[in-house]
Amino acid sequence: MTDHPLDAPAPSGTTSPEAAARARLVDALVRTGEEDRAAFRDLYALTSAKLFGVCYRICGERQAAEDVLHDVYLTIWRRAGAYDPLRASPITWLATIARNRAIDWQRAQKIRRATPIEDAPPVIDTAPLASETMLQDEASDLLYGCLQGLEARQRDAIRTAFFDGVTYAELAERQSIPLGTMKSWVRRGLAKLKECLEG
Repeated sequence: MTDHPLDAPAPSGTTSPEAAARARLVDALVRTGEEDRAAFRDLYALTSAKLFGVCYRICGERQAAEDVLHDVYLTIWRRAGAYDPLRASPITWLATIARNRAIDWQRAQKIRRATPIEDAPPVIDTAPLASETMLQDEASDLLYGCLQGLEARQRDAIRTAFFDGVTYAELAERQSIPLGTMKSWVRRGLAKLKECLEG
């Protein structure tokens, strides 16, 4: 079981409903990363309404939003092992996946309705601003540099888990090592990465 600081009980008298809900969501997401199907069902129950709203706002069609939401949860199941509570709140991490999948769907659509311009819904420009792109480029360069500073095994494990959506169990099997050892590699690598990024 993870010894993450968020798993520690809150000091007496400081727990709010919002903090309790966040802790429950973090727990469900972390356990989903360990391929706990019951936790995944709990995660779906806690977040599906919120994530459907994200998808629907971008897709604009209920059926499309439902289809995208299905893909969102497939992605979450594959990538939950890469979630780090120290880097992002659980709902922000999940909503980012939903937003990206919905935008991918929107961009894939080739059909343009022949609707008079005065009747057309407003167009939402999802392209990032130039300033945002510059900041993202700087952040990417920093992240790349910090990743290069990790041990090769930690760097490869983090890259494979985060970018390819491979679970800890799959990584451990590929390397022929115990699951606990793989989790330890990733945990230590993420701690070093966080230290580098903040320094």
